[in-house]
Amino acid sequence: MNLTNCTTEASTTVRPKTITEKMFICLTLVIITTLTMLLNSAVIVAICTTKKLHQPANYLICSLAVTDLLVAVLVMPLSIMYIVMDSWKLGYFVCEVWLSVDMTCCTCSILHLCVIALDRYWAITNAIEYARKRTAKRAGLMILTVWTISIFISMPPLFWRSHRQLSPPPSQCTIQHDHVIYTIYSTLGAFYIPLTLILILYYRIYHAAKSLYQKRGSSRHLSNRSTDSQNSFASCKLTQTFCVSDFSTSDPTTEFEKIHTSIRIPPFHNDLDHPGERQQISSTRERKAARILGLILGAFILSWLPFFIKELIVGLSIYSVSSEVADFLTWLGYVNSLINPLLYTSFNEDFKLAFKKLIRCREHS
Repeated sequence: MNLTNCTTEASTTVRPKTITEKMFICLTLVIITTLTMLLNSAVIVAICTTKKLHQPANYLICSLAVTDLLVAVLVMPLSIMYIVMDSWKLGYFVCEVWLSVDMTCCTCSILHLCVIALDRYWAITNAIEYARKRTAKRAGLMILTVWTISIFISMPPLFWRSHRQLSPPPSQCTIQHDHVIYTIYSTLGAFYIPLTLILILYYRIYHAAKSLYQKRGSSRHLSNRSTDSQNSFASCKLTQTFCVSDFSTSDPTTEFEKIHTSIRIPPFHNDLDHPGERQQISSTRERKAARILGLILGAFILSWLPFFIKELIVGLSIYSVSSEVADFLTWLGYVNSLINPLLYTSFNEDFKLAFKKLIRCREHS
């Protein structure tokens, strides 16, 4: 997201990059871009070609992958060219299109993380009822809402940018933060409000999961093993979620969401009747849930928070940063599009199997 408050005037003297520096920067950014394309493409192909992954929750994951793929295809390559050449060579119109696509796609990627968190929150706190509401139509409506909000956040600059001089051709292609109100509006809508919502939702998800783990541990020895095994298995299939066994369905809502319906009970000889053992297993699962949530939240915050702090500071004219710092923070945000397909699929066995199938098909072709 290229929102840096730069101007076309050479207000500061910047040392030109050497050929070696340009080659190193170019190679690094090309690798990031290529990996982002490949990983998000793999997620899209896996969902489209694997019938078991045709579930509403996965449509949100697929839409996120499409958005991140657009960042990799439409935004990153032009950014590489701009950084390496130290100036904009493609004219006013391409600059306007690039800035608009950049803002829209990056905002949309962030908002997708919001709706995925919201979907997981409803799934774990109201599993049975939400299982009936979790339809493809609902997922499509959530995706449409995300894109609509993203467009409304990125659209306002078009109204004042359209009146700028078309000649001479711009040597810089950045959004001018001449409007303080828009700076506040865009940063709140694109990041700070979604961040707050994500933190609240995952906090509640973790505590709901922790509560269910503890309830399971305290009541497990009172269950009728054979009856509960059959009933829980059916319940897990009904809600299209993971069970806390080796059996999983296609909902990619990570390991901690495995417990929002009844739990599949193993055979009698494998059951744990000692409270200490039950507590140990419960604590292990709580730590795993916390670790997964930490990875998701940590990757998102580390990727985008520095950029949006800089945006507020620069946009409010509190402090200015060099173009090198601005480029680094922008690409730190872009890296989130590389991390997303890893985090949102790597804890799902069905995705792992689909990826292995794709690799085998590739080897045999």
